[in-house]
Amino acid sequence: MAPETLTPQQIFRKKAAGEGIEPGEPESVHRHVIIVLLENSIGALNRVANMFSARGFNLESVSVGPTDDPSVSRMTIVTTGNDRIIGQVLQQLKNLVDTLLVDDVTNEDFVERELCLVKVSFTKDTRAELMDTINIFRGNVVNITPDTMTFELTGPTTKINAFVGMMQPHGIKEIARSGRVAMRRKLVFGD
Repeated sequence: MAPETLTPQQIFRKKAAGEGIEPGEPESVHRHVIIVLLENSIGALNRVANMFSARGFNLESVSVGPTDDPSVSRMTIVTTGNDRIIGQVLQQLKNLVDTLLVDDVTNEDFVERELCLVKVSFTKDTRAELMDTINIFRGNVVNITPDTMTFELTGPTTKINAFVGMMQPHGIKEIARSGRVAMRRKLVFGD
């Protein structure tokens, strides 16, 4: 629809959803962190992944683990999209058989962490610099060979990205990242 044929109400709705008004105008895409509690049953994780795949939703990161209740798993999903797409994601997650709770914490006060292992080349001359850097980032050396060191680092994604950037000049051999896990700072679900 051309902008001149849109009603003021349609323009308002498109703007609110982050959609472009003019032809070719980019949509306002946001990153969302969604927490999902699922029944710990066979195929539950697969149903969530299939829902994202079948609908063409972007799945940036997924972390899953058990909760204090062995019959419930906690999944942290990071996805991107405009408000309309995220609304569809949330609604379809809620409609899945095994879903107990869906919570988009993006605009809430929450804590997030990610685990990263980085294997880096080193020499006698660069060893001290690497050790200083990992100490500044409050990480640990978890393995060392005659020519590589493997570092472990946890923290927000911005901290992990900054550390990886600092390691690039030293020759990164391998990286393994867990994806984000998140939790609201305050209890909300009647806990």
